[in-house]
Amino acid sequence: MIKERGTSKQRMMIFHPALAPYRIDQFNLLNERVDLEVVFLMEELSDFTMDQKKLRDACQFKISFLLNGLHYKRRLFRFGILRKIRESNPDIVMGFEYSLTTQYLIMLKKTGVIKQKIGTFVDDSLDICNNVQSTLRKWVRNRLVKQLDFMVVMSGEVAAFYRDHLKMDEKRLIVSPILQLPERLRKEVATIESFASRYVEAYGLRGKKIVLFVGRFVPEKALPQFLKNIAPLLQSRDDVRLVLVGEGKEREQIAEVVKEKKIEEKVILPGKYQSEELYGWYASASGFILPSLSETFGAVVNEALIFGLRVFCSRYAGAASLITPENGVVFNPLDSRDTCVKFQQYITNLEAVGNISLEKKPSLMEDLRLSFLREWRKII
Repeated sequence: MIKERGTSKQRMMIFHPALAPYRIDQFNLLNERVDLEVVFLMEELSDFTMDQKKLRDACQFKISFLLNGLHYKRRLFRFGILRKIRESNPDIVMGFEYSLTTQYLIMLKKTGVIKQKIGTFVDDSLDICNNVQSTLRKWVRNRLVKQLDFMVVMSGEVAAFYRDHLKMDEKRLIVSPILQLPERLRKEVATIESFASRYVEAYGLRGKKIVLFVGRFVPEKALPQFLKNIAPLLQSRDDVRLVLVGEGKEREQIAEVVKEKKIEEKVILPGKYQSEELYGWYASASGFILPSLSETFGAVVNEALIFGLRVFCSRYAGAASLITPENGVVFNPLDSRDTCVKFQQYITNLEAVGNISLEKKPSLMEDLRLSFLREWRKII
């Protein structure tokens, strides 16, 4: 459902790569404060295949597309950006990261072609801020932060980095983590519990401590090394199972490690799932892991907490900022001893899977709506 444009609210236009489920609630809440139009530059994310109609039906903001232009590897630029801005005449325009789109928006403003406030979303974790991927990216970052009217970052730690190291004013920094609402993700209780019950029976999970991973099987997730680190513990315990939900180019390597370490009965690779079928895996688990060596944020941590799962989270993930002693453990995936010792402690506090009940697994996710509104008041 698209809200009618009002006359009292400011207008905002966001240019964004593609619609992802973890952006929906954030954009919907933003639409309550401004008349929001999100212009997507791809029909869907290249790394993810999702039911786009279902995702769009959950959006309460205006959606449009710019699909003609240049696209090379992970870089893209679309023709028609200036035309879209002139047609809608928004008060605020946003790009993403330090992309060509963001650079183009700044150029338009510097040359006087447009007058709007210009901002961007930067999803970098603190580790990525400190260890920039390339000299070129660092140069672009350091130049753009001086020219942006504002920047949206994922955590207070990242905001402090830009404030202390790049001298950005507090008023130009909006701290706005990935925001997903429990009432949306957990809405279809009966369906989610039904899927979860099927998984428990199909994979023999009852009475076991089920530790879940959800994501792509790619090098930055560091799953092969994590499996090698915890293999002795898995071998010694019959009450723990690791469920790795997803797919990717490292699947074969993961399977080889599982075979080499003789933990075939302890590791389950069920494939890729989405929507309520995916949420069924959260509902059937005891805990959640994210062992990434590099992770901008890690929206799956948000989802796991929403489904009441304590999280074993890499210190290199931006989502580590969400972890407290009450809802999880932060560890160093590059330190095998730290990984093993903390994982042993972590699983000790997990409960074995029994009868499926979402009611008995309330959300562990802090409600970020008030802080969201407070931060965005800096510009709207």
